Amino acid sequence: MKHITFYLDFISPYAHLAFEQIPLTLEGHSYTIDYKPVFLGALLRHHGQLGPAEIAAKRDWTYRHVQWLGHSQGIELTMPCVHPFNPLPLLRLSIACAQGGNPNRFVCESIFRHVWHGGLDPNEATRLAALQTQLAPTMASDDEAVKARLRQNGEQAIAAQVFGVPALVVDDKVFWGFDALPMLRQYLDGDAWFEGPGWHNVDAVQSAIALKR
Repeated sequence: MKHITFYLDFISPYAHLAFEQIPLTLEGHSYTIDYKPVFLGALLRHHGQLGPAEIAAKRDWTYRHVQWLGHSQGIELTMPCVHPFNPLPLLRLSIACAQGGNPNRFVCESIFRHVWHGGLDPNEATRLAALQTQLAPTMASDDEAVKARLRQNGEQAIAAQVFGVPALVVDDKVFWGFDALPMLRQYLDGDAWFEGPGWHNVDAVQSAIALKR
C-alpha cells in the first residue's frame, strides 16, 4: 500500500481540480492519503515566486484555463467573485475540524466546494459562519495549536521540495500540478521510466543562471 501526502491550499483552482480527480486517478490501487493544508503564499515567498494571479496576463489565462479544464473533465468549477482572497480562515478551519491535525476528505471537499461552486465570495461572513456550522470544528480556528499545525505543514512541504500546490508526494517523489496526475498514475503502475535518467539525472543539466535551492 502506498501512502500519498496531498499538499493543498483552497485558494488554488488546480488543487480543487486535482482533489476532485484523484479518486479516479488512483482507481484500482491500494493507498492512503494524508491531506495537508498549506499556505501557498508562504511557499511562494520562500521560493521567491509570484503567484499566477499576481501577474495580470497570467491571471487572465489561469482563470480561463481552469474553467476550461473543469468543463473538459466534467468537474464543476466556477470562479469565485473575489480571487485571489485570503485563504487563512479556510485553511485554519480545516485544521480546527481535525483537532489540530490534518482534515479528512469530507472537510476538504466541503471547503473546496464552498470556494469553487457558486461563484460567491469565499470569505463573506455569513457564508463562512454557515460553513463553520456545517463542519462543527472541535477547536477554534484562531487556536495557537491550529496556527502551529499550519506552519508545520508548510515547513514539511518545503523540506519535501514542494514549491506549489497541488503537490502529491509519494516515496519522496513530488508530483506537482493537476496535469501531473497521469504521471503519478504511471509511477504507481510501476513504470520503469521512474528508475531511469529522466527522473534521476535532472541535476546533471547545467544552468546558465543561478538557481535558488
